[in-house]
Amino acid sequence: MFGGFVRVGDHAAWDHAFPVRYLLTRQDADLESEYWGRCADVEGLFVDPVPPPRELLTLRGCTPAGPWHEVLASPDEATRSLGNLDVDISDETGPRFAWTLVDTVVISHSPHATDPDLVDLVVGTGVIEHSEVRPGAGPGTMPDAPRFALAEEDHRGGPVGACRGIDGLVAPRKVRPDIPLQLIGCEPGEQLLAALRSTQAWAHEWGVLVALDRFGREMGSHGVRLEIAEVTASVLGGSLVDITLADGGDDDRPSLGARRIWETWYQGFPTTPNQWASLDTRGRAEWLDLIRPHPGGEPDRTGGTHHLEGRFITDKPGFYCALGEALIGPGRWFGRGLDDLDDCLGGRHGVVGPFTLIWHDADVARNALNFTLDHGGKRTYFEEAVQLLESAGVTVVLR
Repeated sequence: MFGGFVRVGDHAAWDHAFPVRYLLTRQDADLESEYWGRCADVEGLFVDPVPPPRELLTLRGCTPAGPWHEVLASPDEATRSLGNLDVDISDETGPRFAWTLVDTVVISHSPHATDPDLVDLVVGTGVIEHSEVRPGAGPGTMPDAPRFALAEEDHRGGPVGACRGIDGLVAPRKVRPDIPLQLIGCEPGEQLLAALRSTQAWAHEWGVLVALDRFGREMGSHGVRLEIAEVTASVLGGSLVDITLADGGDDDRPSLGARRIWETWYQGFPTTPNQWASLDTRGRAEWLDLIRPHPGGEPDRTGGTHHLEGRFITDKPGFYCALGEALIGPGRWFGRGLDDLDDCLGGRHGVVGPFTLIWHDADVARNALNFTLDHGGKRTYFEEAVQLLESAGVTVVLR
Protein backbone atom coordinates (compact mmCIF):
# COMPACT_ATOMS: atom_id res chain seq x y z
CA MET A 1 0.00 0.00 0.00
CA PHE A 2 2.70 2.46 0.93
CA GLY A 3 5.11 4.11 -1.42
CA GLY A 4 7.43 6.76 -0.15
CA PHE A 5 9.22 6.82 3.14
CA VAL A 6 6.84 5.41 5.76
CA ARG A 7 8.18 2.08 6.98
CA VAL A 8 5.69 0.53 9.39
CA GLY A 9 8.37 -1.33 11.30
CA ASP A 10 10.09 1.94 12.24
CA HIS A 11 7.05 3.08 14.25
CA ALA A 12 5.46 -0.15 15.51
CA ALA A 13 7.13 -0.27 18.92
CA TRP A 14 7.39 2.25 21.77
CA ASP A 15 8.12 2.45 25.50
CA HIS A 16 4.64 1.83 26.85
CA ALA A 17 2.97 -1.20 28.42
CA PHE A 18 0.42 -1.36 25.59
CA PRO A 19 1.10 -1.89 21.89
CA VAL A 20 0.91 0.55 18.99
CA ARG A 21 -2.23 -0.41 17.11
CA TYR A 22 -2.57 2.45 14.63
CA LEU A 23 -0.37 4.80 12.63
CA LEU A 24 -1.58 8.08 11.15
CA THR A 25 -0.07 8.92 7.75
CA ARG A 26 -0.71 11.35 4.92
CA GLN A 27 0.26 11.56 1.25
CA ASP A 28 2.29 14.63 0.36
CA ALA A 29 2.22 16.56 -2.92
CA ASP A 30 4.47 13.93 -4.52
CA LEU A 31 2.11 11.12 -3.43
CA GLU A 32 4.68 9.93 -0.92
CA SER A 33 3.39 8.71 2.46
CA GLU A 34 4.40 10.83 5.47
CA TYR A 35 4.41 9.56 9.03
CA TRP A 36 2.24 11.75 11.29
CA GLY A 37 1.91 9.82 14.53
CA ARG A 38 1.01 6.58 16.29
CA CYS A 39 -1.56 5.66 18.90
CA ALA A 40 -2.67 2.86 21.15
CA ASP A 41 -6.24 2.62 19.95
CA VAL A 42 -9.08 4.28 18.11
CA GLU A 43 -12.62 4.78 19.37
CA GLY A 44 -15.49 5.12 16.90
CA LEU A 45 -13.87 3.44 13.88
CA PHE A 46 -16.54 0.75 13.53
CA VAL A 47 -19.91 2.32 12.76
CA ASP A 48 -23.05 1.05 11.10
CA PRO A 49 -24.29 3.84 8.84
CA VAL A 50 -27.48 5.59 9.87
CA PRO A 51 -30.09 4.61 7.26
CA PRO A 52 -31.31 7.50 5.12
CA PRO A 53 -34.95 8.64 5.41
CA ARG A 54 -37.44 6.67 3.34
CA GLU A 55 -38.64 8.21 0.08
CA LEU A 56 -40.94 7.31 -2.80
CA LEU A 57 -39.35 7.36 -6.26
CA THR A 58 -40.77 6.48 -9.68
CA LEU A 59 -38.43 4.58 -11.99
CA ARG A 60 -39.72 5.18 -15.53
CA GLY A 61 -39.13 3.06 -18.62
CA CYS A 62 -37.37 0.19 -16.87
CA THR A 63 -36.14 -2.98 -18.55
CA PRO A 64 -37.93 -5.79 -16.67
CA ALA A 65 -34.89 -8.06 -16.42
CA GLY A 66 -32.93 -9.92 -13.75
CA PRO A 67 -34.30 -9.53 -10.20
CA TRP A 68 -36.92 -7.07 -11.47
CA HIS A 69 -38.41 -9.79 -13.65
CA GLU A 70 -38.76 -12.12 -10.66
CA VAL A 71 -40.47 -9.44 -8.56
CA LEU A 72 -42.83 -8.32 -11.32
CA ALA A 73 -43.76 -11.89 -12.31
CA SER A 74 -45.27 -12.56 -8.86
CA PRO A 75 -46.62 -9.23 -7.57
CA ASP A 76 -48.84 -10.90 -4.98
CA GLU A 77 -45.97 -12.66 -3.23
CA ALA A 78 -44.45 -11.15 -0.12
CA THR A 79 -40.99 -10.69 -1.62
CA ARG A 80 -40.89 -7.31 -3.33
CA SER A 81 -37.41 -6.29 -2.27
CA LEU A 82 -34.72 -5.32 -4.75
CA GLY A 83 -32.18 -4.84 -1.98
CA ASN A 84 -29.59 -2.08 -2.35
CA LEU A 85 -29.20 -0.67 -5.85
CA ASP A 86 -26.38 1.42 -7.27
CA VAL A 87 -27.62 4.03 -9.76
CA ASP A 88 -25.14 5.47 -12.27
CA ILE A 89 -26.08 8.36 -14.53
CA SER A 90 -23.91 8.81 -17.60
CA ASP A 91 -23.81 10.65 -20.90
CA GLU A 92 -22.08 9.86 -24.18
CA THR A 93 -18.68 10.50 -22.58
CA GLY A 94 -19.07 8.25 -19.55
CA PRO A 95 -20.31 8.22 -15.92
CA ARG A 96 -21.37 11.49 -14.33
CA PHE A 97 -23.26 10.87 -11.08
CA ALA A 98 -23.87 7.99 -8.67
CA TRP A 99 -26.46 7.20 -6.01
CA THR A 100 -27.27 4.22 -3.82
CA LEU A 101 -30.89 3.26 -3.23
CA VAL A 102 -31.02 1.51 0.14
CA ASP A 103 -33.43 -1.36 0.89
CA THR A 104 -35.49 -0.74 -2.24
CA VAL A 105 -39.01 -2.20 -2.21
CA VAL A 106 -41.47 -2.26 -5.13
CA ILE A 107 -44.75 -0.51 -4.23
CA SER A 108 -46.46 -0.80 -7.61
CA HIS A 109 -45.71 -1.18 -11.30
CA SER A 110 -47.42 -0.42 -14.60
CA PRO A 111 -46.60 -0.42 -18.35
CA HIS A 112 -44.58 2.55 -19.56
CA ALA A 113 -46.70 5.16 -21.36
CA THR A 114 -44.85 5.08 -24.70
CA ASP A 115 -43.44 1.53 -24.72
CA PRO A 116 -45.50 -1.32 -23.24
CA ASP A 117 -42.42 -3.57 -23.20
CA LEU A 118 -40.99 -1.34 -20.47
CA VAL A 119 -42.39 -0.75 -16.99
CA ASP A 120 -42.69 2.11 -14.52
CA LEU A 121 -41.96 1.21 -10.90
CA VAL A 122 -42.94 3.09 -7.77
CA VAL A 123 -40.46 2.13 -5.07
CA GLY A 124 -39.86 2.92 -1.44
CA THR A 125 -36.18 3.45 -0.71
CA GLY A 126 -33.52 5.47 1.06
CA VAL A 127 -31.28 7.66 -1.11
CA ILE A 128 -27.55 8.18 -0.60
CA GLU A 129 -25.99 10.66 -2.99
CA HIS A 130 -22.34 10.18 -3.87
CA SER A 131 -19.84 12.70 -5.20
CA GLU A 132 -19.91 13.59 -8.86
CA VAL A 133 -18.02 10.82 -10.67
CA ARG A 134 -16.64 13.14 -13.33
CA PRO A 135 -16.56 16.89 -12.85
CA GLY A 136 -19.00 18.68 -15.11
CA ALA A 137 -20.98 21.88 -15.14
CA GLY A 138 -21.70 21.65 -11.44
CA PRO A 139 -23.53 19.65 -8.78
CA GLY A 140 -26.97 18.57 -9.86
CA THR A 141 -26.43 19.56 -13.51
CA MET A 142 -27.78 16.61 -15.45
CA PRO A 143 -26.60 15.64 -18.94
CA ASP A 144 -28.85 16.60 -21.86
CA ALA A 145 -29.47 12.91 -22.63
CA PRO A 146 -28.82 11.04 -19.37
CA ARG A 147 -28.55 7.27 -19.23
CA PHE A 148 -29.64 5.54 -16.04
CA ALA A 149 -28.04 2.19 -15.20
CA LEU A 150 -28.90 0.18 -12.09
CA ALA A 151 -26.97 -2.64 -10.49
CA GLU A 152 -27.06 -4.58 -7.28
CA GLU A 153 -24.72 -3.03 -4.75
CA ASP A 154 -21.16 -4.11 -5.56
CA HIS A 155 -20.68 -6.83 -2.96
CA ARG A 156 -24.04 -8.47 -3.70
CA GLY A 157 -24.14 -9.29 -7.37
CA GLY A 158 -24.45 -7.91 -10.86
CA PRO A 159 -26.40 -5.51 -13.07
CA VAL A 160 -30.16 -5.23 -12.80
CA GLY A 161 -31.05 -3.21 -15.87
CA ALA A 162 -31.66 0.32 -17.06
CA CYS A 163 -34.41 2.91 -17.03
CA ARG A 164 -35.16 6.15 -18.83
CA GLY A 165 -35.54 8.34 -15.79
CA ILE A 166 -36.11 8.41 -12.02
CA ASP A 167 -38.61 10.95 -10.70
CA GLY A 168 -37.52 12.43 -7.37
CA LEU A 169 -33.91 11.23 -7.49
CA VAL A 170 -32.35 14.65 -8.00
CA ALA A 171 -33.61 16.65 -5.02
CA PRO A 172 -32.11 18.59 -2.09
CA ARG A 173 -31.53 16.43 0.95
CA LYS A 174 -30.24 17.09 4.43
CA VAL A 175 -26.54 16.44 4.88
CA ARG A 176 -26.03 13.78 7.49
CA PRO A 177 -23.89 14.99 10.40
CA ASP A 178 -20.29 13.89 10.66
CA ILE A 179 -19.49 11.19 13.22
CA PRO A 180 -16.28 11.94 15.15
CA LEU A 181 -13.43 9.51 15.63
CA GLN A 182 -11.00 9.53 18.57
CA LEU A 183 -7.31 8.65 18.45
CA ILE A 184 -6.54 7.29 21.93
CA GLY A 185 -3.06 7.41 23.43
CA CYS A 186 -1.49 9.27 20.54
CA GLU A 187 2.19 10.16 20.22
CA PRO A 188 2.36 12.85 17.51
CA GLY A 189 5.18 13.03 15.01
CA GLU A 190 6.54 16.33 13.71
CA GLN A 191 3.87 16.73 11.03
CA LEU A 192 1.02 16.08 13.47
CA LEU A 193 2.52 18.45 16.06
CA ALA A 194 2.54 21.17 13.41
CA ALA A 195 -1.07 20.41 12.55
CA LEU A 196 -2.05 20.64 16.23
CA ARG A 197 -0.63 24.17 16.33
CA SER A 198 -2.63 25.21 13.24
CA THR A 199 -5.69 22.98 13.12
CA GLN A 200 -7.71 25.00 10.59
CA ALA A 201 -4.98 24.71 7.98
CA TRP A 202 -5.62 20.97 7.75
CA ALA A 203 -9.40 20.90 8.17
CA HIS A 204 -10.05 19.82 4.57
CA GLU A 205 -7.05 17.51 4.14
CA TRP A 206 -7.19 13.73 4.33
CA GLY A 207 -4.97 11.21 6.04
CA VAL A 208 -4.78 7.44 6.30
CA LEU A 209 -5.23 5.53 9.53
CA VAL A 210 -3.17 2.33 9.29
CA ALA A 211 -4.11 -0.59 11.56
CA LEU A 212 -1.33 -2.89 12.78
CA ASP A 213 -1.58 -6.49 13.93
CA ARG A 214 -0.04 -7.73 17.18
CA PHE A 215 3.27 -8.33 15.42
CA GLY A 216 3.46 -4.69 14.32
CA ARG A 217 2.65 -5.43 10.67
CA GLU A 218 0.24 -3.45 8.52
CA MET A 219 -3.21 -5.03 8.67
CA GLY A 220 -5.67 -2.57 7.13
CA SER A 221 -6.28 1.12 6.48
CA HIS A 222 -9.01 3.74 6.54
CA GLY A 223 -9.16 7.30 5.21
CA VAL A 224 -9.91 10.09 7.73
CA ARG A 225 -10.29 13.85 7.37
CA LEU A 226 -7.69 15.77 9.36
CA GLU A 227 -10.12 18.22 10.94
CA ILE A 228 -9.03 18.27 14.58
CA ALA A 229 -11.94 19.03 16.90
CA GLU A 230 -10.30 18.52 20.29
CA VAL A 231 -6.99 17.59 21.90
CA THR A 232 -6.75 16.51 25.55
CA ALA A 233 -4.30 14.76 27.83
CA SER A 234 -4.73 11.07 27.20
CA VAL A 235 -6.77 8.82 29.45
CA LEU A 236 -3.77 6.48 29.19
CA GLY A 237 -1.56 9.00 30.97
CA GLY A 238 2.02 10.08 30.43
CA SER A 239 2.80 12.52 27.64
CA LEU A 240 0.28 10.96 25.26
CA VAL A 241 -2.72 12.87 23.97
CA ASP A 242 -6.22 11.94 22.82
CA ILE A 243 -7.23 13.58 19.54
CA THR A 244 -10.80 13.86 18.30
CA LEU A 245 -11.23 14.12 14.53
CA ALA A 246 -14.48 15.79 13.52
CA ASP A 247 -15.06 13.44 10.57
CA GLY A 248 -14.02 9.83 10.72
CA GLY A 249 -14.74 9.10 7.06
CA ASP A 250 -18.30 7.94 7.61
CA ASP A 251 -19.11 6.69 4.12
CA ASP A 252 -16.57 3.87 4.11
CA ARG A 253 -16.09 3.07 7.77
CA PRO A 254 -16.01 -0.64 8.59
CA SER A 255 -19.29 -1.83 10.06
CA LEU A 256 -19.83 -2.93 13.65
CA GLY A 257 -19.85 -6.50 12.36
CA ALA A 258 -16.37 -6.00 10.90
CA ARG A 259 -14.86 -5.58 14.37
CA ARG A 260 -14.74 -9.37 14.82
CA ILE A 261 -13.02 -9.71 11.44
CA TRP A 262 -10.38 -7.11 12.33
CA GLU A 263 -9.81 -8.80 15.70
CA THR A 264 -9.22 -12.10 13.89
CA TRP A 265 -6.65 -10.48 11.63
CA TYR A 266 -5.05 -8.70 14.60
CA GLN A 267 -3.96 -12.08 15.95
CA GLY A 268 -1.92 -12.65 12.80
CA PHE A 269 -2.11 -13.37 9.11
CA PRO A 270 -4.60 -16.19 8.33
CA THR A 271 -2.86 -19.52 7.98
CA THR A 272 -5.82 -21.86 7.46
CA PRO A 273 -8.39 -21.76 4.66
CA ASN A 274 -12.09 -20.91 4.95
CA GLN A 275 -11.85 -18.68 8.02
CA TRP A 276 -14.19 -16.33 6.12
CA ALA A 277 -16.74 -19.03 5.28
CA SER A 278 -19.09 -18.41 8.24
CA LEU A 279 -19.42 -14.69 7.38
CA ASP A 280 -22.38 -13.25 5.51
CA THR A 281 -21.92 -11.50 2.16
CA ARG A 282 -21.08 -8.12 3.67
CA GLY A 283 -18.68 -9.71 6.12
CA ARG A 284 -16.92 -11.52 3.29
CA ALA A 285 -16.61 -8.22 1.42
CA GLU A 286 -15.00 -6.71 4.53
CA TRP A 287 -12.68 -9.72 4.76
CA LEU A 288 -11.62 -8.95 1.19
CA ASP A 289 -10.77 -5.40 2.32
CA LEU A 290 -8.06 -6.89 4.55
CA ILE A 291 -6.52 -9.55 2.33
CA ARG A 292 -3.11 -8.79 0.92
CA PRO A 293 -1.43 -9.00 -2.47
CA HIS A 294 1.34 -11.47 -3.13
CA PRO A 295 4.42 -9.95 -1.47
CA GLY A 296 6.45 -10.18 -4.67
CA GLY A 297 10.18 -10.68 -4.90
CA GLU A 298 9.72 -14.15 -6.39
CA PRO A 299 8.84 -15.20 -9.94
CA ASP A 300 5.25 -16.27 -10.55
CA ARG A 301 4.63 -19.99 -10.18
CA THR A 302 3.27 -21.81 -13.21
CA GLY A 303 2.13 -25.35 -13.93
CA GLY A 304 0.82 -27.82 -11.40
CA THR A 305 -2.67 -28.34 -10.01
CA HIS A 306 -4.67 -26.12 -7.64
CA HIS A 307 -7.85 -27.17 -5.84
CA LEU A 308 -10.67 -24.64 -5.44
CA GLU A 309 -12.93 -25.50 -2.50
CA GLY A 310 -16.38 -24.61 -3.78
CA ARG A 311 -18.70 -25.47 -0.89
CA PHE A 312 -18.77 -21.91 0.42
CA ILE A 313 -18.86 -19.98 -2.86
CA THR A 314 -22.41 -18.71 -2.38
CA ASP A 315 -21.75 -15.11 -3.49
CA LYS A 316 -19.19 -12.95 -5.32
CA PRO A 317 -16.98 -12.16 -2.32
CA GLY A 318 -16.90 -15.85 -1.44
CA PHE A 319 -15.60 -16.69 -4.91
CA TYR A 320 -12.66 -14.31 -4.59
CA CYS A 321 -11.89 -15.32 -1.00
CA ALA A 322 -11.77 -18.98 -2.08
CA LEU A 323 -9.89 -18.35 -5.31
CA GLY A 324 -7.10 -16.40 -3.61
CA GLU A 325 -6.69 -19.20 -1.08
CA ALA A 326 -6.62 -21.87 -3.80
CA LEU A 327 -4.00 -20.14 -5.92
CA ILE A 328 -1.76 -18.33 -3.42
CA GLY A 329 -2.82 -19.19 0.12
CA PRO A 330 -5.08 -18.01 2.97
CA GLY A 331 -5.59 -14.27 3.16
CA ARG A 332 -4.09 -13.60 -0.28
CA TRP A 333 -5.51 -11.32 -2.96
CA PHE A 334 -6.50 -12.51 -6.42
CA GLY A 335 -9.11 -9.86 -7.19
CA ARG A 336 -12.62 -8.95 -6.10
CA GLY A 337 -14.11 -8.51 -9.58
CA LEU A 338 -13.52 -9.74 -13.11
CA ASP A 339 -11.30 -6.78 -14.04
CA ASP A 340 -9.12 -7.50 -11.01
CA LEU A 341 -9.04 -11.19 -11.88
CA ASP A 342 -7.95 -10.42 -15.43
CA ASP A 343 -5.14 -8.23 -14.07
CA CYS A 344 -4.00 -10.90 -11.60
CA LEU A 345 -3.95 -13.57 -14.30
CA GLY A 346 -1.59 -11.35 -16.29
CA GLY A 347 1.24 -12.00 -13.82
CA ARG A 348 3.08 -10.46 -10.86
CA HIS A 349 0.47 -11.78 -8.42
CA GLY A 350 2.06 -15.10 -7.44
CA VAL A 351 0.77 -17.53 -10.04
CA VAL A 352 0.29 -17.45 -13.80
CA GLY A 353 -0.99 -19.93 -16.39
CA PRO A 354 -0.77 -22.52 -17.61
CA PHE A 355 -1.94 -24.56 -14.65
CA THR A 356 -4.90 -26.79 -13.76
CA LEU A 357 -7.68 -25.62 -11.42
CA ILE A 358 -9.93 -28.37 -10.08
CA TRP A 359 -13.12 -26.64 -8.93
CA HIS A 360 -14.85 -28.85 -6.36
CA ASP A 361 -18.62 -28.49 -5.76
CA ALA A 362 -18.77 -26.12 -8.74
CA ASP A 363 -22.57 -26.27 -8.89
CA VAL A 364 -22.77 -24.22 -5.68
CA ALA A 365 -21.13 -21.27 -7.44
CA ARG A 366 -22.93 -21.98 -10.71
CA ASN A 367 -26.23 -21.42 -8.92
CA ALA A 368 -25.05 -18.45 -6.83
CA LEU A 369 -23.37 -16.59 -9.70
CA ASN A 370 -26.06 -17.17 -12.30
CA PHE A 371 -26.69 -13.50 -13.15
CA THR A 372 -25.45 -11.86 -16.35
CA LEU A 373 -23.17 -8.86 -16.51
CA ASP A 374 -25.50 -6.78 -18.64
CA HIS A 375 -29.07 -6.81 -19.88
CA GLY A 376 -29.34 -9.38 -22.64
CA GLY A 377 -25.97 -10.92 -21.78
CA LYS A 378 -25.47 -14.50 -22.91
CA ARG A 379 -23.08 -15.69 -20.21
CA THR A 380 -23.60 -15.73 -16.46
CA TYR A 381 -21.01 -14.35 -14.06
CA PHE A 382 -19.94 -17.92 -13.32
CA GLU A 383 -19.44 -18.61 -17.04
CA GLU A 384 -17.56 -15.33 -17.52
CA ALA A 385 -15.19 -16.22 -14.69
CA VAL A 386 -14.52 -19.69 -16.11
CA GLN A 387 -13.91 -18.28 -19.60
CA LEU A 388 -11.55 -15.63 -18.22
CA LEU A 389 -9.53 -18.30 -16.40
CA GLU A 390 -9.39 -20.49 -19.50
CA SER A 391 -8.34 -17.58 -21.72
CA ALA A 392 -5.31 -17.11 -19.43
CA GLY A 393 -4.18 -20.70 -19.96
CA VAL A 394 -5.92 -22.26 -16.96
CA THR A 395 -7.45 -25.70 -17.43
CA VAL A 396 -10.62 -25.54 -15.36
CA VAL A 397 -12.03 -28.90 -14.24
CA LEU A 398 -15.56 -28.56 -12.80
CA ARG A 399 -16.55 -31.23 -10.30
